[in-house]
Amino acid sequence: MQFIYKDISVNYVFYDNDSKINLIYLHGWGQNIEMMMPIAKPFIKKYNVLIVDLPGFGLSEEPKEEWDIYEYASLINEMAKELKLNNPILIGHSFGGKISLAYAIKYKTKKLVLLASPYKKSIKKETTKTKVLKTMKKIPLVNKFEDIAKKYIGSTDYKNASVMMRKILVRHVNLDLTEEVKNIKCPTLLIWGTNDEAVSYNDAIELEKLISNCGLVTYDNCTHYAYLERLNQTINVLNSFIGGE
Repeated sequence: MQFIYKDISVNYVFYDNDSKINLIYLHGWGQNIEMMMPIAKPFIKKYNVLIVDLPGFGLSEEPKEEWDIYEYASLINEMAKELKLNNPILIGHSFGGKISLAYAIKYKTKKLVLLASPYKKSIKKETTKTKVLKTMKKIPLVNKFEDIAKKYIGSTDYKNASVMMRKILVRHVNLDLTEEVKNIKCPTLLIWGTNDEAVSYNDAIELEKLISNCGLVTYDNCTHYAYLERLNQTINVLNSFIGGE
């Protein structure tokens, strides 16, 4: 399906179950809908689930202007309003996690799940495609996603990105939300791998302290893609955190 925002076409999938619980999934840099599907699929017949190809990735068009994180959050808010997804639960990985933080800072949010989400200026660039693929091959539960990864992980990193997406990446990397995240009041869950080389586990420890109602789930010896490396555990954690109220 397509949603038009500021003259660009945004691709998304939406599962409407007439539920009172609304889930929005946002992928990381250089990825697309498919990389969030493994942790969304268990819920698509129970809750209202929106998964978005963020502009510049997947089947969505690039922004025509130099967007910052808050502009991406504004897009998600407009989509949520259009689909009547009030007070959503946002689940974001990496770049999508930072957008989720910006969303929760500005808009009403029921709950927040951050999967290795950067939030301050000192973050490293996203893990390169080759390095991630080598890691995924070694992990039994994750190597089945290798074909998807070849297509989407790192496919539009800084070196290969368009001029516009490079500018957006620089803005993303340089934006520090350390002070702003202190205003987030909704229940927040962090899921992080101790071997994350893209966004340090130490950042997770700091972020847990910055957000008042926040908890941290640690995956020992897992990387920036910890949520896939321990997929079954992630699904169980999400199921418990989302709740059925």
